[in-house]
Amino acid sequence: MSLIRSLLAVKPVEASLTADDALRRTLGLKELIVLGVGAVIGAGIFVITGQAAAEHAGPALTLSFVVAGLAAALAALSYAEFAAMLPVSGSAYVYAYATFGELLAWFIGWNVVAEYLLAVSSVAVGWSGYGVGLLHSLGVHVPDALVHAPLSFKDGRLEATGALLNLPALLVVAALTALLYRGTRQSTFFATIVVALKVIVVVLFVVMGLQYVDPALWHPFVPANQGGDHYGWSGVFRAATSVFYAYIGFDAVATAAQETRNPQRNVPAGILISLAICTVLYIIVAAVLTGLVPYAQLGTAEPVATALAAHPSLSWLKLLTQVGAVAGLTSVILVMHMGLSRILYSMAGDGLLPTFFGAVHEKHQTPHRTTLLVGTIGGVLAAVFPLSLLGDLLSMGTLLAFATVCIGVLVLRRTHPNLPRGFRVPAAPVVCSLGVLVCLFLLAQMNTANWLLLAGWTTIGMLIYAGYGFRHSRLRTGR
Repeated sequence: MSLIRSLLAVKPVEASLTADDALRRTLGLKELIVLGVGAVIGAGIFVITGQAAAEHAGPALTLSFVVAGLAAALAALSYAEFAAMLPVSGSAYVYAYATFGELLAWFIGWNVVAEYLLAVSSVAVGWSGYGVGLLHSLGVHVPDALVHAPLSFKDGRLEATGALLNLPALLVVAALTALLYRGTRQSTFFATIVVALKVIVVVLFVVMGLQYVDPALWHPFVPANQGGDHYGWSGVFRAATSVFYAYIGFDAVATAAQETRNPQRNVPAGILISLAICTVLYIIVAAVLTGLVPYAQLGTAEPVATALAAHPSLSWLKLLTQVGAVAGLTSVILVMHMGLSRILYSMAGDGLLPTFFGAVHEKHQTPHRTTLLVGTIGGVLAAVFPLSLLGDLLSMGTLLAFATVCIGVLVLRRTHPNLPRGFRVPAAPVVCSLGVLVCLFLLAQMNTANWLLLAGWTTIGMLIYAGYGFRHSRLRTGR
């Protein structure tokens, strides 16, 4: 087999479907919806909304969520078709392996690893902001040196802040790592509780906040451009890229396919239902938030609490919101952490990563080693790096994965037209093509520094593939 043909070798769909299934199938549709909502409703509402409004879009943040939601919806339809055909762990990585071959599958898988790892870290940073705010409301003060990253990211450069580390962010990742080590059922039960709490809080914020919305704060709806992506329509699209990563929860539903009962039916339904619920909530919350206070005041670590603090009669809701935000962000970290360990497990099963990553605990039946590894690296990143850098890089990995999955649907329609599909993308040529174009358009809004960081991450991944994955690939070696 020539080198080029070897790199483009496609893993047969049948091989993915008949792979050894060491993970326990414990999840139903309800649990998948909880995972999806648990992953989506979190940093997007409680953290990124404020920064995106203050720095990029102003009141037009609602339009940014519409644009990001459109891209997510187009990709979600493609994910649903793939999930119904290939109900196994790995998500976009597995889909790329079955359509584009090993090299591109590794490229996508490596960027999905970055996507989920950065999701764990960035949301932990947001959790720290609300957690510290909640403690402050209860009269407990945490030293500033222990609640901020020692590095900041401004104008494409990393700068020292003088802080030691973001200790709360590190601690929450450590605690959830211990929970995931124990098992999937325990983790989803915990997620169900915190998801219910944060949805109640979000609904209360909308219902009570609407009474205090000042429509004058929405004018001008699209503020004048202040240069670059600071307001104006360029700011609207830039904000869309910032908030886009908040939609990756449905991707996490796909990664849990191998632990789902009747995945051909439940996974597509879980993906689409959770995305629909969350998109509506995001748009409404963005409108209420920018109607409560001037958008320039929302660039804080806890923007929802900041908006409520401006209205004394809503002070009781501020404390409840802090509790809901802490719970909500906890569930996001949990689901993203769980999804990443399953992706690494799948890549190890194909021989592209060492067997260490594919080990399953005899008692708990969880990929315990990858769970510990993700917790260690994710916790360190959360403790050291700022949210702005982590969030942008996360969005880039997500957009690349989504565009690939949209193309993959069209490829498999030609190469495997008779493969059973529990769900089919309606008007696939149009929907999938639009999905690719919207994702690429949003990627184009990123600045040069982020592209250089992505290139660096990709280079590291390709060196790992050349040094290990290429020689140990089970598809190539026949093991």
